[in-house]
Amino acid sequence: MALDWKSFPSLTSLRAFEAVARLQGFSQAARALNVTHAAVAQQVRALEAELGHELVYREGRSLQLTATGAKLAQALAEGFGTIDRALAELRAAQGQAPLRITMTPAFATQWLMPRLGEFWTRHPEVPLLLHPEQRVMDLRREGIDLGIRFGTGHWPGADAEMLVPARYVVVAAPELLGEARELTTAEMSALPWVIEQDWPEAMTWLRRNGLEPDAMSVTLMPNEELALAAARQGLGLHVESEALVAEDVAEGNLVVLRHIRDDSLAYYMVTRPGPKRPELRLFMRWLKSAV
Repeated sequence: MALDWKSFPSLTSLRAFEAVARLQGFSQAARALNVTHAAVAQQVRALEAELGHELVYREGRSLQLTATGAKLAQALAEGFGTIDRALAELRAAQGQAPLRITMTPAFATQWLMPRLGEFWTRHPEVPLLLHPEQRVMDLRREGIDLGIRFGTGHWPGADAEMLVPARYVVVAAPELLGEARELTTAEMSALPWVIEQDWPEAMTWLRRNGLEPDAMSVTLMPNEELALAAARQGLGLHVESEALVAEDVAEGNLVVLRHIRDDSLAYYMVTRPGPKRPELRLFMRWLKSAV
């Protein structure tokens, strides 16, 4: 069915609204589009006037979408995402687009970077653009080729293939332990701990192993990378993926005190459904070989 362009709002106003909805603010959208705050606000208000619907409103200091605005924002994200993927595929066919990969900073630092030199040596023709992000990036909306995510492997609208099983360990720096290399549950309870905040799984694992976090000295760190760095400095015991501390353990920076196995969780390679670029298939094969 042919599009009736005469009934379409201007693409400039649609792009401005999509940026406002995605970034949750006029100022953020203005910076992303490299225009003024006033220009973005004017485009959104003009779009509301043309459609006859309110799309955004202020609630305190935050910007909220109306039900109509949320529906339109989702449609625009999908539509612009389709255009972005088509353009990316065209650029990839010309060998211009790098593979865009997202993972947590800790996974990038502890697991991927020590191995990545081998991939670049074997395949210098494949450019990579890494996005170490604590947040979960939207693969479609943000044009990501591959995400390495921790979880159960079930993410709606995405394909997932297991990369590394989630074998967890309790670790500590030798300086914190002194001469000891094995600790009882009571001895571990008496020592300080450093744990990533907003990670209820860690607390669950501790309780399953006879520890009671509420009765222990626990320092919550803002992210996984800082928690691991604090453990290396001897500031406390730490629960971490065995895959992410393998190098530290091998080099003697950390000592494994207890193994925790949870078969329901793992690191997964997550991609958008549909055909995969040859470079992406090659990189995923290499990742599996590097485990």
